[in-house]
Amino acid sequence: MNFLPEEIEAYVESHTRAESEILSKLNHETWQKIINPRMLSGHLQGRVLSMMSKMIRPNRILEIGTYTGYSALCLAEGLTEDGILVTIDVNDELQWIQDKYFGLSPWGKKIERHFGLAKDIIPALKDDFDIVFMDADKENYLEYYHLLMSRLKPGAFIFIDNVLWSGKVLHEPHPNDIETKVLHALNELVNKDERVENVLMPIRDGLMVLRVV
Repeated sequence: MNFLPEEIEAYVESHTRAESEILSKLNHETWQKIINPRMLSGHLQGRVLSMMSKMIRPNRILEIGTYTGYSALCLAEGLTEDGILVTIDVNDELQWIQDKYFGLSPWGKKIERHFGLAKDIIPALKDDFDIVFMDADKENYLEYYHLLMSRLKPGAFIFIDNVLWSGKVLHEPHPNDIETKVLHALNELVNKDERVENVLMPIRDGLMVLRVV
């Protein structure tokens, strides 16, 4: 679903700094070879993530949902000199494409990967994170949110992808549509949670940006 007229979206893309050659090749190969390539953050959202990371200058980033590694590379652009990005994914079948592009990128050595269930891995992580990017299994977003809020310090940021869910959050979901139900409940929870300040940005499929207060 396009939330902006196509000509406006094209204008926005053409007036946003181009992705790097490595990211462009990763973008192309993902669309060429990988199932569900719409899961890729892509040019515009990737540049937004990069810009916000550079503004915050995080020392530690947590990403829930690696996919082919595009968003990890974008977020890593803003890391401090000794910064680390920890990324979690349940699917190790995409490790080959991550290996390829992490190896080509100057940020690849700053990325630490974990494969498995995020709800099991997150509690075992020792770091205090400055940024968390959530782009994984939507039905578990509420669980991830509660896990994160129990350990994030004031000043930390959370970016949550797909919160507009192609506009489905505007309508009463089908009884079996767990993902839409969870996303709507999450949006409502975040908006009322006095522990955070938030803005929902209509970028791509909706990006919720939160700051822990």
